[in-house]
Amino acid sequence: MYIGYITVFFFSHATKGTQWTHPRTGKKKVVSGDLPFGWEKCVSEDGKVFYVDHANRRTTYSDPRLAFATEEKEHAQDFRQRFDGSTMALQVLHGRDLAGKVAVVTGSNTGIGFETARSLALHGCIVVFACRDLNRTRAAIGKIKEERPNATCDIIELDLARLHSVTKFAANFKLRYKKLDILVLNAGVFGLPFTVTPDGYETTFQVNHLSHMYLTLLVEPLLGQGSRVVIVSSESHRFANLSSTTLSQTALSPTSATHFWSMMAYNNSKLCNILFGLELARMWEERDIIVNTLHPGNMVSSNLNRNWWFYRLVFAIVRPFTKSLQQAASTTVYCATAPELEGATGLYFNNCCRCEPSKAAQDPELAQVLWQLSMSMIQAVISPDGECTAAVDI
Repeated sequence: MYIGYITVFFFSHATKGTQWTHPRTGKKKVVSGDLPFGWEKCVSEDGKVFYVDHANRRTTYSDPRLAFATEEKEHAQDFRQRFDGSTMALQVLHGRDLAGKVAVVTGSNTGIGFETARSLALHGCIVVFACRDLNRTRAAIGKIKEERPNATCDIIELDLARLHSVTKFAANFKLRYKKLDILVLNAGVFGLPFTVTPDGYETTFQVNHLSHMYLTLLVEPLLGQGSRVVIVSSESHRFANLSSTTLSQTALSPTSATHFWSMMAYNNSKLCNILFGLELARMWEERDIIVNTLHPGNMVSSNLNRNWWFYRLVFAIVRPFTKSLQQAASTTVYCATAPELEGATGLYFNNCCRCEPSKAAQDPELAQVLWQLSMSMIQAVISPDGECTAAVDI
């Protein structure tokens, strides 16, 4: 087998023939012109080409790009599963160089969000930590710097319980950066008793859905061709009780604790995540901005369960049987970086594999109604001037 900068061909020792297609899959293989992350091409004094793996301190005469050849796609959704539920986020990124890319990860100072941000940063990506607690965020970045001192991590304060904080975050981000390659909507709350944000909306709904939607619309001018929006949802969306006949502002954001159940509020917010992703993918498909949603894992041990002792107990009991944080971050990282997902948008993933969400999550009419309601709720809080109006009017 010989490798060039464009395609791979295969040599049969039995027939002494060559062919462009893989003998098993029947598809062509292509390779990137860039060397895998951490590798360098060198030439010896006698003119021989060799490759140095600086991470593992070894050399080889074999071109390492052979290990990262990918199959040509016949259509956007022509890809097969390469990873599963046991895969680590860093394994997904093996050999990938993300230098020059800019990512925003909400809720990135702990849990799955931290492992997502850490994995991206360790592979050269500029990662902006969008968090509320700045001290904890500095401590989280310090851990990454211990592993890779030259990692580029930035902090911009973001409080998803306040839409005006979202506006301020977007303004500060635009002052520092001119593009956004990866937007990971990861932050979320779970198991909260009935509470209302300063904006007057139920907290779980605003933090998990509404503020993330507003954030996405504000940074939209910095998203370009090939940029990715990754929305962390949950399999809990399958147990939501929203439908085209029941969807209303009151159903999304109850005004009192009467008939309020924190678990259903979470389920509904996760359905909102997928419906938002579905509608956003439809609207931005022609711009080649990739929008996908995902489930990270069941009852992963993180700070998500911090709001009630019973949830903490249950999560502790099942911890030996659930994913690690690195495993839980793998599907997020896969959706954010996998080259085979170029052009594949509006999909839902679990265990780094495309799967089908609930029927409600595939309802375009429900997605449009949610979009309109969400926009009106944002409009009600944000003053109709300047950039805020432009974003809300999209």
